[in-house]
Amino acid sequence: MKVVLSAIDWISEQTGKLAAWAFFLVGLFVTYEVVMRYVFTAPTVWVDEVSRITQIWAAYLAGAYVLKHREMIVIDVAFKNPHSLGRRLCETFSILVILMFCSVAVWYGWALWLKSTLAGHTTDTYLALPKALTQASIWVGFGLLLLQALVELWRLWTVGLPDAGGDREDGPADVPGH
Repeated sequence: MKVVLSAIDWISEQTGKLAAWAFFLVGLFVTYEVVMRYVFTAPTVWVDEVSRITQIWAAYLAGAYVLKHREMIVIDVAFKNPHSLGRRLCETFSILVILMFCSVAVWYGWALWLKSTLAGHTTDTYLALPKALTQASIWVGFGLLLLQALVELWRLWTVGLPDAGGDREDGPADVPGH
């Protein structure tokens, strides 16, 4: 089980880093477009669409990384103590909601991607890129988030919640991949 947990953690970590670099690239693309358009009066045809596709992928790839590092929005007014049963139950409910949403998104995202792929749908732009390129990000990103949510649910009841410093109840050495 530790191998599976470590593998999912590693994938989440790598896709998070890839997402960060993708956001950086979007910034470079947009800067390039601004310079080309306003300095050289020679706008490009590719920057808008490529930037949007890159940003979509970056956003979906970042989800599992954000959950792994427990950086999603958390309101802990009533459940500040990470060791209490109430907090664990609240966290379990939150993760179950994430799992339910991810399952639906993966299911319908896959169906949409498959339909577009088989039909050969393309974007209505000059580049006419396959729509499957953007639609794949839905089921891939939510699939990764689903896997990381399963890992977090497992850890919640076997290792415990991390303290404010990021250490789990039994210490970081008991968490695979840390």
